Amino acid sequence: MASNESTAPARWRRPTSGRDEEADNDSVVDREAREGIHVLIIDDEDTIRESCASVLAQEGYQVKTESRGDRAQQLVQRRAFDIVLLDLYMHGVGGMKLLEAILKTTPECIVIIMTGNPSVESSLAALKSGAWDYLPKPFSSTQLHVLMGRASHAVVVGRDSRQRQTSLQMEHGHGKDSEVAFLGSSEAFRSALHLARKVARTDASVFITGESGTGKEMFANYIHSQSRRSARPLIALNCAALPETLLESEMFGHVKGAFTGAVKDKPGLLEAAHRGTLFLDELGEMSMTIQAKLLRVLQDGVVRRVGSSSTDAVVDVRFIAATNQEPLQAVEEGKLRRDLYYRLRVVPIHLPPLRARPSDIPVLANHFFLQYWQRHREGNTSPPALSEAALRELQRRNWSGNVRELQNVMEQLVILTEATLEIGPDDLPPPDDGDGSGRPGGGVGISDSLLEAEYHTARDLLVAEFEQAYLERLIRNSDGNMSEAARRAGVDRTTLYRLMQKHELEKRDLMEGGA
Repeated sequence: MASNESTAPARWRRPTSGRDEEADNDSVVDREAREGIHVLIIDDEDTIRESCASVLAQEGYQVKTESRGDRAQQLVQRRAFDIVLLDLYMHGVGGMKLLEAILKTTPECIVIIMTGNPSVESSLAALKSGAWDYLPKPFSSTQLHVLMGRASHAVVVGRDSRQRQTSLQMEHGHGKDSEVAFLGSSEAFRSALHLARKVARTDASVFITGESGTGKEMFANYIHSQSRRSARPLIALNCAALPETLLESEMFGHVKGAFTGAVKDKPGLLEAAHRGTLFLDELGEMSMTIQAKLLRVLQDGVVRRVGSSSTDAVVDVRFIAATNQEPLQAVEEGKLRRDLYYRLRVVPIHLPPLRARPSDIPVLANHFFLQYWQRHREGNTSPPALSEAALRELQRRNWSGNVRELQNVMEQLVILTEATLEIGPDDLPPPDDGDGSGRPGGGVGISDSLLEAEYHTARDLLVAEFEQAYLERLIRNSDGNMSEAARRAGVDRTTLYRLMQKHELEKRDLMEGGA
């Protein structure tokens, strides 16, 4: 790499601002650890490839280079690398195909995409396909040093994490997945969990949406626990729980004298989450001013505390955001910055409401009931069983509060139930829906407007209401399985499809908790 900036290649530049000079020393592992890290550089530009190799070899990494995609594909199939620097646009075998081949052979490999055309679409596509991060060309040696420091730290932490997980599996016969396996087996839930598993090992930002009580924080904890950052903390911050001034101080920290009561310098949660994960719940409640400051952290990794005139810290944080609102609507209404939203929404995960996965309710109810029985009854008596009729009643309820509401009902049941062998529907706490939809026979009634109509018209309207309400509940309770729904209803599938067409119902909308 040239020492004189004027002779440096156009795509390899030394830093020209103070920001690039600020290397994140905390993220750089020692030389002994770097000497055990194998790096592959794949780029058809000779200058970039050899310059990167020279810098990294001097820092102790075990470096190999390749200029052709086809030869690189053969190489990664023969031997494993810890970190791969991969050019996205090459002749022959392209970067996206190589990315897929590398991760298929070595799933734990960290792949950093290098591109001279860093479009939003291509970068997002690479991250969604499993790339760890991307490095837009031209970049400086310091930028490479900082990013490789973070990546090598992730390699070391990942090795330690896998060793601990292997030890736990040998000791207990199961892995970390067991802590969330009880939550459900419905297709909607398993799809969200599969996506969480896939994104967990990357550093991509995750945006979780879903109604209140669906388990957004639980998913954030799960993603963190499965990541290379699991040895570091996950910091959770509810953006709706604090006023703007206090939220800003909590997130970014403050310097002495920044405001009344600031008697000493205080680091914020961004610094506390360094090398770990920051979970921002109810992001849409954050003010636009704080959103702008957060965007800078996402872009540059720099933190400026409240009242400070200079950069106070350089942080390496993985972000997980969540909201129970429709984020695009918040963007259109000017409550959420569009650029911040797309920065955080690299991988979106939507958690379905509990009413859209009724087949999971018996598993959840039994789990929570036993959990609270052990907590409140101190193990003095054996817990009664939840009868099939009681479980069916729970499946019929609306659950506007989702999993959190079900937890509350089960805890209330444990506290109030008398000693018995079996719990029936009448033993359950009454539903808190307010619309009667959770009660047997609820949801369809004779309104005053119907009484004003002629008998035959009112009857037809009431039958139509009944058919639609019955179909919606039947298909949800059957978890979208039309054969099972037909069996429960005592009709054939053709009749069900005909009725759905009559009422313009789509199974997909019903399973997403639609009408």
